[in-house]
Amino acid sequence: QVQLVESGGGLVQPGGSLRLSCTASGSNIGMINWYRQAPGKQREFVARISRGGGADYADSVKGRFTISRDNAKNTVYLQMNSLKSEDTAVYYCNTATLARPYWGQGTQVTVSS
Repeated sequence: QVQLVESGGGLVQPGGSLRLSCTASGSNIGMINWYRQAPGKQREFVARISRGGGADYADSVKGRFTISRDNAKNTVYLQMNSLKSEDTAVYYCNTATLARPYWGQGTQVTVSS
């Protein structure tokens, strides 16, 4: 059983920054992904990081977001810079075992002046 808890969301002005955290319970957590879902839209991939630190990003966030992880703390971070209004969404972290996927409860990010 894996539990994921996100934190760090909030209200920020355009051009500002936020850092999201996703802390996982359990051991040997592998790939962790960040997704987001804006109102009225489908959930979309944002970034992912392997246990070894290899990272991928959606084109819409490349150069602005950085994903990192601390395996000792079972925590993945999403540093979000140069935020835009279109980044407004609920952000979820996700991982999977052989048995099933797991999702956190989400954290709201609102970019507005």
